[in-house]
Amino acid sequence: MAKLWDKGYSIDPEIEQFTVGQDHLLDRALVRADCLASAAHATMLTKIGILKATERGRLLKGLKAVLKSFEAGKFAISPEQEDVHTAVEEYLTRRLGALGKKLHTGRSRNDQVLLDLRLWGKERLHVLAERVIALVRSLAAFAKEHEFVPMPGRTHMQIAMPSSLGLWAGAWAESLLDDLTLVKAAHTLTDQSPLGSGAAYGSALPLDRKMVADLLGFAKVQNNVLYCANSRGKAELATLAACGQVMVDLSRLATDLVVGSMPEFGYFRIPKELCTGSSMMPQKRNPCGLELVRAKAAAVLSAEGQIAGILRALPSGYNRDFQETKGPFMRGVEATLGSLSVVCLTFEKLEVVQENLRKGFIPEIYATDRALELVGEGVPFRDAYRHVAAHLEELVDRDPVKNLKSKKLQGGPGNLGLAGLTKRAGAAEKWLKGVRDPFETALRKLLG
Repeated sequence: MAKLWDKGYSIDPEIEQFTVGQDHLLDRALVRADCLASAAHATMLTKIGILKATERGRLLKGLKAVLKSFEAGKFAISPEQEDVHTAVEEYLTRRLGALGKKLHTGRSRNDQVLLDLRLWGKERLHVLAERVIALVRSLAAFAKEHEFVPMPGRTHMQIAMPSSLGLWAGAWAESLLDDLTLVKAAHTLTDQSPLGSGAAYGSALPLDRKMVADLLGFAKVQNNVLYCANSRGKAELATLAACGQVMVDLSRLATDLVVGSMPEFGYFRIPKELCTGSSMMPQKRNPCGLELVRAKAAAVLSAEGQIAGILRALPSGYNRDFQETKGPFMRGVEATLGSLSVVCLTFEKLEVVQENLRKGFIPEIYATDRALELVGEGVPFRDAYRHVAAHLEELVDRDPVKNLKSKKLQGGPGNLGLAGLTKRAGAAEKWLKGVRDPFETALRKLLG
């Protein structure tokens, strides 16, 4: 089986196995992207006179056949083929003869993989934004429903001040909305077409790079052809940075839920259908989904570090080191998407046990409130603080709901600003629609 770089000799089997790595498996996720990219390239080659219109038609028909074969589970990428680009070209050559060999004109595998990953990355960023927004809306609805349900506020895991379930859920919703800022930034870097950069130094052919970018629904052409090669991993790092922030939030949120569902707290009940059991202990209901969210957060953060470590000392131009960035990137994104689904599902089914939440409202939880009342009577805060600390036994129980509603400062328990969450979520949905619809429309036009 000939390589795209075939020079008439066979490579040592051990080197072949080592250099192929996992690409033939990872690239199954890139089959659609590769076919769409090839359709756009063929259309552009027709415009500049490299292909005839009839040849373009036959190539597009062949690319549709690749997708149909893949969807039927019949299109495979063998280790000998190394990657999706070789597999698609060999399929077309078997089907179309010499015409299949024309498709690579003006391209390098370097800008092919760059383009495929940009297409895949854009699509996954859209899904990422969609799932973050869905979780924000779920948290906002949860916060509204439980706006004044008392929940002990804690610092250092110890009882601190009165809080509410609404304040707790709203905090995570706002954090995720801030994460969307990074998702948008990653999308900006991803939304530029590198095709036509070749092996980092362009081509003598009059390739219409803007035409290809437009056909594939990119916002712009990535201009400098050397920068295209140098940027391998850059958009991936930006995407994983956004994923990492999301995963840190999800991991900490998961810990709140796992700890809060412990019998000693009993704030929440995680429904049994979301829990796994023990092979030995019949009574166990284990929150394994949430525990795995925490573990996957570490994996996503590690993936970002892995790619940065690979890139940090590379010289300009393409280097085979780049190959090792594909796996961490794709796995990190997919782990984030899966974790978002698990946490969103958890909130759809989570049970709140209000009587257990109220048990934390011992008189001492109102110590700070009492100190501030003394301040209102003219006592300097430091003196009020020391007085309350010395007379904790004088603190009395209060109505926690009345206490929460009295704190009307912006963002406080009595003034959560939940309408603002909904407004920001709506704006994020508008942005997503604005970038997703033109992209999907462009891709549908290419192959139908």
